[in-house]
Amino acid sequence: MASGLRILVPVKRVIDYAVKPRINKTQTGVETTGVKHSLNPFDEIGVEEAVRLRERKGPLKVENILALSAGGAKCADTLRTAMAMGADKALHVDVPESADGGPEPLTIAKLLQGVVQKENINMVLLGKQAIDGDQGQTGQMLAGLLGWSQATQASKVDIKDESGTVEVTREVDGGVETLRAKLPIVITTDLRLNEPRYASLPNIMKAKKKPFEKKTLADFGVEDKRRLKTVKVTEPPPRQGGGKVEDVDGLVSKLKELGAL
Repeated sequence: MASGLRILVPVKRVIDYAVKPRINKTQTGVETTGVKHSLNPFDEIGVEEAVRLRERKGPLKVENILALSAGGAKCADTLRTAMAMGADKALHVDVPESADGGPEPLTIAKLLQGVVQKENINMVLLGKQAIDGDQGQTGQMLAGLLGWSQATQASKVDIKDESGTVEVTREVDGGVETLRAKLPIVITTDLRLNEPRYASLPNIMKAKKKPFEKKTLADFGVEDKRRLKTVKVTEPPPRQGGGKVEDVDGLVSKLKELGAL
């Protein structure tokens, strides 16, 4: 029988989803200086789900919710948001800012593996992808490193019994798939899982008193190793305007002209 849920929620500070990204002058990535940043929307859903699991008072009690972020000093704001939403404590893994977009998914997965083992975590809830790199790999890599069950792109999470059976519904092409697994588990979140709450002012104030720990990658025996090199980042070509045709014959000849028929 599982004693309770000890949840790790990794959160990433990314360019705000409402901002239109611009490519930097060196064409190595997206311009980040002077641009509004916020909590990655999929990770925000992960924090919300962890808090909801506690509020549902299901068969397993949520013992604690740990929010983690790896990055520069400004990640502290992201973690305070997660604590204001309901996370109990925060861990900031200080990784110096770099022009090449921060640590790669495998580095983060190895870091999370170390945290899971040190903090005796039995559930990891993280976004299916970060909206900056859009790689969608960290959750799967972490499950592989830990040898845990995984359920990706969850639209519903249900704790079924005291022995730690977890049922996850996920959307697949043309329908839904329901997976059942035992704790420990890695779950990645999709948009339909929930709608995150706004952090209220009293909760923002309370978050300032919650435990906040700072570590480095070296503390978990992880090196920020580069395996991938971004060769070039470019804007998509501008869309060409459409044209009008008078009748069906005109349409057919235009399609032939374009080589579509």
